[in-house]
Amino acid sequence: MTQTRRPRLHVPEPPARPGQTPSFAHVPLSPAGAVACPPVDVSPEDTKDFASRLIRVLDDEGRAVGSWADFLGASEGDVLRRGLRDMMTTRFLDQRMLLAHRQGKTTNYAASTGEEAITCGFQRMLSPGDMNFPTYRQSGLLVSAGFPLTNFMGLQFGNDLDPLEGKNLPPMHSSKAHGFFTVSGNLATQYVQAVGWAMASAIDGNDRVAAAWIGDGATAEGDFHSALLYASVYRPPVVLNITNNQWAISSFVGIAGGHVPFATRAHGYGLASLRVDGNDFLAVLAVSKWAIARARQGYGPVLIEWVTYRAAAHSTSDDPSVYRPKEEAAAWPLGDPIERLKRHLIAAGEWSEERHEQARVEIEEEVLSAQKEAESRGTMIGGGGGTAPLSAMFEGVYKEMPEHLRRQRQKAGI
Repeated sequence: MTQTRRPRLHVPEPPARPGQTPSFAHVPLSPAGAVACPPVDVSPEDTKDFASRLIRVLDDEGRAVGSWADFLGASEGDVLRRGLRDMMTTRFLDQRMLLAHRQGKTTNYAASTGEEAITCGFQRMLSPGDMNFPTYRQSGLLVSAGFPLTNFMGLQFGNDLDPLEGKNLPPMHSSKAHGFFTVSGNLATQYVQAVGWAMASAIDGNDRVAAAWIGDGATAEGDFHSALLYASVYRPPVVLNITNNQWAISSFVGIAGGHVPFATRAHGYGLASLRVDGNDFLAVLAVSKWAIARARQGYGPVLIEWVTYRAAAHSTSDDPSVYRPKEEAAAWPLGDPIERLKRHLIAAGEWSEERHEQARVEIEEEVLSAQKEAESRGTMIGGGGGTAPLSAMFEGVYKEMPEHLRRQRQKAGI
């Protein structure tokens, strides 16, 4: 007689906790160059295999291999060197803002350490007029788009360099001129906003593309699925990015993802999807070029799962040492994106250790100079910070100020 079994609740557990040996056996990998590049107009049905394998361009020796490298073409050294500098700038900017937080000069910060290739590479393939709908960990988009560092820091310090005049929290930026939609702390809202913006772009008859950004944990939100449904039905020009950095604050990636890659979720909605090595700058460039071209040419939305690792804390309010091994970042099998691109450029004769050191010094001087200027206008503890003019709360919010706010402003005497 068959023994009767009862259902049991399955709660995913990370492969290692503090004090244990890190393991990434649960992360399926593919050799560099092993996943072929499909045509831009491929049917979503024919991308199913791409959702479970991993697109990689750089091999262990730093060489660009495979058909995705061919699709990217011979990237000019200037493009790759610019990408390297953007990543280095983003990382040092993060370091300075984390230090500023510890000194009490700002209230909160979320670093993107280890994830810089994704944002800096993707931004390089966008065109003026395209729009990102980011979360608080996509500062590399701003750096690569040329957003002034002093304004970036002004928002952190809450002084008069803050272009938002205190209307949002650090590090939640907004810059229409740089294709960076206002960050919302309510995660997953970015997805529905991006799809709606892309629908409007299609209605207007232009070729502007929207890019949505979400973390692995927030894919469990209902907005994620609502956005995929509308993207499936209306097929607007949108690229749906999932940054799978293995941890949603202290929750292991399996809590939101179960036992399958996030990219496979697109197939239930009839969307094309790809899974990519997010620490491989050339793979990021190639896939971003492919996905943006597909969306811009009217072949439909693309969902991309960028496989990476959050080397830093979730934010300054988080202590990762209580939920993961301290050696886990060093054990990440896809390495460090800056070191990998550096190795590739050196192997190609486009870079050297001496030039890298020179670039590091130049970048640090640039960021430190911007920080000195920003702090001279005040920080949260230095006077001038957090003191946007009271009138700013009434301005730039409504096209026409409602009567009740007009009365409030008059009563305040401003």
